[in-house]
Amino acid sequence: MPQPHHVRLPSPAGPPLTGHLPFADAPGVPDPIAVTGRWLTRGGRPWFPVSGEFHYSRCPAGEWEEELLKMKAGGVTAVASYVIWIHHEETEGRVRFDGDLDLRRFAELCARHGLDFVPRIGPWSHAEVRGGGLPDWVLARDCVPRTDDPTYLAAVRPWFTAIAEQLAGLDRAHGGPVVAIQIENELYDQPGHLLTLKRMAQEAGLSAPLWTATAWGGVRLPPDELLPLYGGYTEAFWTEADGGWPDTCRKHFFFTHQRDDEGIGSDLRPVRVRGSEPDAFADRFPWATCELGGGMAVSYHRRPYVGPDDIGALGLTKIGCGSVWQGYYMFHGGTNPAGELSTLQESHATGYPNDLPVLTYDFQAPLGEYGQYRRTYHELRLQHLLLADFGQVIAPMESTLPERRPDDQFDRETLRWAVRGDGTSGFLFVNNHQPHEQLPEHPQTSFTVAFAAGGDELALPSAPVTVPSGAYFCWPLRLDVAGLRLEWATAQPVCTVDVDGRTVLVLAATDGIAPELALDAATVSAVRTPTGAVAPAGGRLLVTGLRPGTDALVEVDTADGGRAGLLVLDAATARTVYRGEAWGAERLVLSGDGVVFDRDEVRLHGSGAATSFAVLPAPGGPPVVDGVTAQAAADGVFVRYRVPAAASAVQESVPEVTLVRAAGPAPETVTGVQGRASVPADKYFDTVAAEYRVGVPDGLPPGTLLRLHWHGDVGRAYVGDTLVADQFWAGRVWDIGLDRLPADALRAEGLRLRVLPLHAEAPVRLPEQARGGRGTAVVTRAEWITRHTRSVLAG
Repeated sequence: MPQPHHVRLPSPAGPPLTGHLPFADAPGVPDPIAVTGRWLTRGGRPWFPVSGEFHYSRCPAGEWEEELLKMKAGGVTAVASYVIWIHHEETEGRVRFDGDLDLRRFAELCARHGLDFVPRIGPWSHAEVRGGGLPDWVLARDCVPRTDDPTYLAAVRPWFTAIAEQLAGLDRAHGGPVVAIQIENELYDQPGHLLTLKRMAQEAGLSAPLWTATAWGGVRLPPDELLPLYGGYTEAFWTEADGGWPDTCRKHFFFTHQRDDEGIGSDLRPVRVRGSEPDAFADRFPWATCELGGGMAVSYHRRPYVGPDDIGALGLTKIGCGSVWQGYYMFHGGTNPAGELSTLQESHATGYPNDLPVLTYDFQAPLGEYGQYRRTYHELRLQHLLLADFGQVIAPMESTLPERRPDDQFDRETLRWAVRGDGTSGFLFVNNHQPHEQLPEHPQTSFTVAFAAGGDELALPSAPVTVPSGAYFCWPLRLDVAGLRLEWATAQPVCTVDVDGRTVLVLAATDGIAPELALDAATVSAVRTPTGAVAPAGGRLLVTGLRPGTDALVEVDTADGGRAGLLVLDAATARTVYRGEAWGAERLVLSGDGVVFDRDEVRLHGSGAATSFAVLPAPGGPPVVDGVTAQAAADGVFVRYRVPAAASAVQESVPEVTLVRAAGPAPETVTGVQGRASVPADKYFDTVAAEYRVGVPDGLPPGTLLRLHWHGDVGRAYVGDTLVADQFWAGRVWDIGLDRLPADALRAEGLRLRVLPLHAEAPVRLPEQARGGRGTAVVTRAEWITRHTRSVLAG
């Protein structure tokens, strides 16, 4: 039977609280940043930033610029990065900002490409780094770290001064990119120390309109001094091996107005489980985030597997809950640098409760350790395109929960949904996905949204639909599109683009739900559709029967003489949409390859095989790809250009992987901090591990990855005696970037792999994707993944 769902939106709230916080932008900036009690503003307008974490010190400096452009093309507007003290000053007094540690150059690259920068200056960062980022020499002092102990502060002060010197002239007063600075990290019970650190940073010369702190775990902050930033992860590597899916992760797949996540970092502090009480800062600060999990690290004792839809559903749900700042940790994976005095990962050896890999910090992020594109990137880009166009509309909208909602966080039967609205319009959010436990489809579903401002109701769609299992989406309610009022659409807004003077709203269909567009008839003078039907219904024009695709453009002439369009793409095509400045205008590019926009050049990142891309609006002439004019053909309202195979593309070959030594018996498990399993000692890699040699031929294109399909426990790769890559088995392939390896030594000594077997009784939690291989250590298949960058210039 039909399942109607009802929500009543409250009357619009009065103006937000303003002027109550001691945050101020630099005088005279053209777009001053400010904080209200409910949202952020920039240039006097609501501002909805999207930040992504990318640790410059975990990536070669020569790759920074292109990776930043990938992040920007993915909809990230601000890049956040820990400034990890131990990476810069492993030895006391020798502070390094050269090479891969060049903080200033990284910030300048952000500025060059229109990205804001958020340095998270610590001094304690965590970041799964040795000592939480505090150098060993600091921890060796007779002091209490992370307090106002004078001896500790005496070590911190010159470090903050060094950071300030690097960022001098890059603040907002000088047109720089630094919009926020985070103090410390996950310090829940030292508000006085947090204020001391803020004052010390300011005295050192650091400046930003926003000063922030992480706010999870029932944190106590100095009143009104730091903007509380929240987080939420789909999984956790830091909980116990014998625990299931943590309840603190489960709750993020429900629409709620509780901001705090008491589970983040719970291995390092007491946990206070929250009830339904309001969050401590909700009446004075907006709901902003800095650590929505873009993936998850893998520890030795617990190895989560995070899927793209887990992250996509998390992100969309948080927008529906009321977030006004989407901040992702991590958005780009990385690799720990090689320490001069020790390895630099978090480990039992330094008293921390988790053993992490020595080198890899891939984090299963949207962009991987070597810049690999993952489907998560495309899921999030779809949401970020929405925020780029409509974030300033969504930010002031209040989140309202429906009358009928789940009984608790174990309720898998009740549909999860919410509406953000302003009294007259809004966006409807649905999440029917969560990890580990499949949610059922919801047949015969319809919604009724009562708007308090007009006293009327919007009932949609015209006939009930089935919400598929695994679906998550957002529908517009009474959205203005260039003078056309779109009463609703059963498709998600993506972005707008101007095509020959017509403002076109691009929408993404949801697989399993037929797109329906309801137009306010009073705003329409004429409508033309390529397929389907247009029928009047109660003051509206219903457009039904559209076949989503590149030709599904509904053209509307508006009653006020304007021209609008609604282009409904199928779900798969919508996830290939990029938008950016290209060849003198803002354009959409459809590409299965990665796309970056760099002034007058568009670059495609792919395998180098023959491919194509489509553009709307089309440039004046066919673009030139790697010096060759591309062949053009119509693709609906787009123009598609064919790209031949790259001249440097190599014939597909299979890596030569030779077994040198079979694995011996798995070593017995040793436990460390909190009784958790520790990584086997190094000696076992010399005696027990299976060993393989990999032949690396000359002539592989730059950017080539060695992709290993394997199972076991721990894998390590060596060139000579130097560890160059590692991974804990968690059901994923193991990629190794050849460009990162020492070329001369690789040529002379080749690449060796050592794979340990996992003991059958080891207290290690494996994901479902990795179970069944205990006791074995084997590389089952290897392949070269070639990656080419294609230059596309105006013709």
